[in-house]
Amino acid sequence: MELTFGLRMLFATVCAVAVATIYAAQPVLAQVGDDLGVPEADLGWIVTAGQLGYLVGLVLLVPFGDMYDRRRLISGHLLLAAVGVALAATAARTWLLLTGLAVAGLFAVVVQTTVAYAAALSTPEERGRTLGVVTSGVVVGILGARVVAGTLAAVWGWRSVYIGLAVLLVALACVVVRLLPPEPRPRQATYLQVLTSFGQLFRERLFVSRGLIAFFLFASFGTLWSGLALPLAAAPWHLSTAQIGLFGIAGLAAVHVSNQHLLTAAHPNRTSSVIGGYMFFYSLGSALGATATTAVFSIAGWTGSTILGAAFATCALIVWAVSRRDVTNAMASHD
Repeated sequence: MELTFGLRMLFATVCAVAVATIYAAQPVLAQVGDDLGVPEADLGWIVTAGQLGYLVGLVLLVPFGDMYDRRRLISGHLLLAAVGVALAATAARTWLLLTGLAVAGLFAVVVQTTVAYAAALSTPEERGRTLGVVTSGVVVGILGARVVAGTLAAVWGWRSVYIGLAVLLVALACVVVRLLPPEPRPRQATYLQVLTSFGQLFRERLFVSRGLIAFFLFASFGTLWSGLALPLAAAPWHLSTAQIGLFGIAGLAAVHVSNQHLLTAAHPNRTSSVIGGYMFFYSLGSALGATATTAVFSIAGWTGSTILGAAFATCALIVWAVSRRDVTNAMASHD
């Protein structure tokens, strides 16, 4: 099957909407807190719930992409993510909201299955271009979710954000089944064997160094975005959720494409596992940043949050400097 531009955009859209379920909460944290009575110091858990669900999914669900029909997995995971965001949209208690967001995050790992499927459908000559287009959907979803969520929340309230996501997820699940070809594959390994292979990545210096860079950078990134919503909503700014969401435009760049390119080049036959493992570091860092910044902000204000973010970024720089030789060796080996 030829992977047309339209199908590449479909894959990118799936990635964008799926990852948006995790990050849509950040510009509306203050509004959610006011509605459900969540203390300021605990608001970070609203973002962290989705991140923790995502972490579990990266370990337990991503391996299924190497075993079963990925078209069916993508459609099924989109529907289950829709259940999670629908629960969040109707939650009258904080624990229900956190449960819904954790479920949505768990099945948001459909992103990794989608990227792997897109790569499998591409010719070797087009694979790099395909991965670039599809993974750009992840970046758009992470940052664009803040803009759209802030705008929707300003007009119809924060619950409308999750209602909209539920509708999009269900619609995409139907489109995927209709437009993508089935992928019947004989199982060549057991679930335990795939998990074992996945775990072996964490013994490789190159993989761990790139993962730690992602961990610290996205901890810094999570610190910025979760912390930014709080002072912008308070005096003297008193910005609306729509105005806070617009700050996401400033971050529209390909944030971690180089790391993924390096790792997939080093492991061309294990793209799904490599991307899944790498995203484990990224998700853990984002969760740490989101949780830590709201706690620090309640104690030391915006100054404390910025110092925390700078510390995370400095750690990433140190890891990069120490691991430069690993990158050079990997590139030489690939050549």
